[in-house]
Amino acid sequence: MSIISANEWEKTLDQFSHVHVLQTAAWGGVKGRFGWYARYVAIPRAGAQILFRKLPLGFTIAYIPKGPVGQDWDALWPEVDQICRKERAIFLKVEPDLWQEQASEVRHLFSVFMGDRPTIQPRRTIMVELAGDPETWLERMKQKHRYNIRLAIKKEVVVQPSADIATFYQLMQTTGQRDAFGVHSQQYYQSVYDHFSPTDRCVLLMATYQGTALAGLIALRQGERAYYFYGASNNQERQRMPAYLLQFEAMKWAKQHGCSEYDLWGVPDEDEARLEAEFETRNDGLWGVYRFKRGFGGEVKRSVAALEKAYIPALYWLYEKYSARKGGLHA
Repeated sequence: MSIISANEWEKTLDQFSHVHVLQTAAWGGVKGRFGWYARYVAIPRAGAQILFRKLPLGFTIAYIPKGPVGQDWDALWPEVDQICRKERAIFLKVEPDLWQEQASEVRHLFSVFMGDRPTIQPRRTIMVELAGDPETWLERMKQKHRYNIRLAIKKEVVVQPSADIATFYQLMQTTGQRDAFGVHSQQYYQSVYDHFSPTDRCVLLMATYQGTALAGLIALRQGERAYYFYGASNNQERQRMPAYLLQFEAMKWAKQHGCSEYDLWGVPDEDEARLEAEFETRNDGLWGVYRFKRGFGGEVKRSVAALEKAYIPALYWLYEKYSARKGGLHA
């Protein structure tokens, strides 16, 4: 069994051309503080970070978020199976970092899995290409977004990097109450910042007006892709459009660090025609989020569905029944 340490895993990732941020040891470290633990398995041309969550009686569930990495997945699965059985996993959920249009090309790599399972991470997102300079990005945006970004600058909104997670958490609480969604604990956002910022793979950007924090976001990066992970705003001075300028500055940060694309991370899982037809009238779920994100000049993309493999079928069936009542697995 080719199990390696977190430090060895980070070095191993350097050999692969594309690695999702959720496959980094830093992300495993974040989840390790909140009920999960990570194991790292690597062979010459592939590897995976597997997250395990403890269940009663010594059982676990296993999860590979946005992986594996590399190409030789056929050779990797026996190694993954071995560690999952060693950790007494009831089942393994895999969410490959692949777009829907790639599914037919790699279907043979998942012949031992149950397909079309529910995902934990959002399936549909908007990807913004960072080719060209910021003025070029502005030209690709919707006219209203260009206007709002320039308005925020004119209205003296200032965006700067910050380490003030406490203030960001206060903004998150306000946003959660206003928009009716759950937020993580302050410790969670602090853990994300602490695990990624030492290697300059994380930025907390705060938008302020005359010293008052109006909005903030946390972006992560890995390789050539940056990710908009968390965003928040208060209820003051919203007419100054701080959230628009925040995204623009996050894109600049990504470009400065060698990224070629910016993942806006999560919109309703509907085809683009329906998204465009209904975004002005829908406010449930992620529809308001789509209304905001659609204007930044990106492309709507959909990832492949999750796959699952049961190691203890009877307990897997029971877990499925329990999970359906509780709203599914969260990670």
